[in-house]
Amino acid sequence: MISVKSEGIILESSHNKFENQAVLNPACIEINGINHMFYRAVRQGDMVSSIGYCQLDGNKAVKRSGKPVLFPEQDYEKMGVEDPRIVLLGGVYYLFYTVYDGKNALFAYATSDDLVRFTKHGIISPRITYAEAAKLFGFSKTKLLERYFFFDAFTRDRGGDDILLWEKDAFIFPKKINNRFALVHRVLPGIQVIYFDDFKQLTLAYWRDYLRNLGDYVLLDPKYRFESRNIGGGCPPIETKDGWLLIYHAVEDSPRGKIYRAAAALLDLADPTRVIGRLKKPLFSPTEPWEKQGDVNNVVFPTGAVVKAGRLTLYYGAADKLIAAKSMDLEELLNALKNNP
Repeated sequence: MISVKSEGIILESSHNKFENQAVLNPACIEINGINHMFYRAVRQGDMVSSIGYCQLDGNKAVKRSGKPVLFPEQDYEKMGVEDPRIVLLGGVYYLFYTVYDGKNALFAYATSDDLVRFTKHGIISPRITYAEAAKLFGFSKTKLLERYFFFDAFTRDRGGDDILLWEKDAFIFPKKINNRFALVHRVLPGIQVIYFDDFKQLTLAYWRDYLRNLGDYVLLDPKYRFESRNIGGGCPPIETKDGWLLIYHAVEDSPRGKIYRAAAALLDLADPTRVIGRLKKPLFSPTEPWEKQGDVNNVVFPTGAVVKAGRLTLYYGAADKLIAAKSMDLEELLNALKNNP
């Protein structure tokens, strides 16, 4: 058993027009004692998302920007820039986020050297249709779960044959693996990793070759009942003495509809595709009123993490409406993971 403490509600929507509907799914990074939070902000009416910013003192917001840090500018993001994750690597802050045009969800990134000014670098996920992706999956020598092909058929039935591979929940490891960038992403229903030397390598040809061998790059696939629908990356990996700690979200199809929960796994430091341990039960689930009812009911969606004085605090979107936090002893969590190989 892991003792998980609720830190309560951290941030709610405000009168600012860009965030007057909801705030959710934050990215967090602590630099020189300051906890910087970048979060998805939703506007009332058209429900377009942008990325807001605030600073936390402990778990209290003490400085909050009245304008978004990133906002839709291109057609491919006209309905929103969403769900940021932030990583510091080599003196550069990398902010990854989802872009949404009303039909297709892809991922992009921006960089900064001061956490104030960000430069967008555009989409880096594959602009490949599900129809083509399903054919590429068939070449994988390492067998994929049948659900990879199920999600292909399901998505095409709902979105048409021209819908692109739905890509979300992307971020890099905060350290290079074998001197290469390691980027976590999600092709439903699992979590995968890609390795590359330079972001310019992420061409259409690269992605096609990668998807032909997707089975070799799976970090985690759904395994337990509480992850019966799919899983997806949550917080960027945390380096510990025992391995990379990966907090992820798990989605269960239930008679009440989809239920989003927080989960945890421990990955090998040298080869993240080797799983050292994995919790067989959720780390935490929707239990509070603000987690069970909101814009989307029954959702806890962890996306930000800070470790301080041996304690891990996880920041998450609650019911797609507000931001809350839970904390736990890091060593206790690592021991639980090692005891569940």
